[in-house]
Amino acid sequence: MSTANERHGEGRPSVLLVDDDQVFRSRLAKAFADRGYEVRQAETAAQAIEVASEESPEHAVIDLKMPGASGLLAVRELSRIDPSTKIVVLTGYGSIATALEAIRLGATHYLQKPADVEEIEAGFRKGERGDAIDGDLDRQLPVPSLARVEWEHIDRVMADVQGNVSQAARLLGLHRRSLQRKLQKRPVKR
Repeated sequence: MSTANERHGEGRPSVLLVDDDQVFRSRLAKAFADRGYEVRQAETAAQAIEVASEESPEHAVIDLKMPGASGLLAVRELSRIDPSTKIVVLTGYGSIATALEAIRLGATHYLQKPADVEEIEAGFRKGERGDAIDGDLDRQLPVPSLARVEWEHIDRVMADVQGNVSQAARLLGLHRRSLQRKLQKRPVKR
């Protein structure tokens, strides 16, 4: 199977950056371009799948939490399009269960934001060496506090109902005022 650079004959590795945070994505794109990568960008999982369908990247950096479809969908579809794509998943909300799911779907590595280019490239290399990270996830990701896990669940439900507090409260089995109080208190990162 030929790689994207062999098809273009450029000799530069390709990377697809998928993140809804335009500022972060642009900074990461510049850092990768400075290291000699051919950089493509997408703001959503759907855009990433479209870009990869046109020409599959050798590497991908995918944010887990984006508007619309989750980054996990992008991981699954990019892996389906080209199983040799090395994928590093980034997220601000690290959980071992999500990391395992990303790896199961085809990610090479999983990092918490903020991650720099060196860490991401090291994640790509883990796939080249065939390292399995499943056994050492406990050392790679801090175990989130119960409050953090609860907040992530509430945040996901709120996103699913487009911020409708009453509907979210019904789905969560909470009184609307109780949910409003919880929303006012964000747990500190552990």
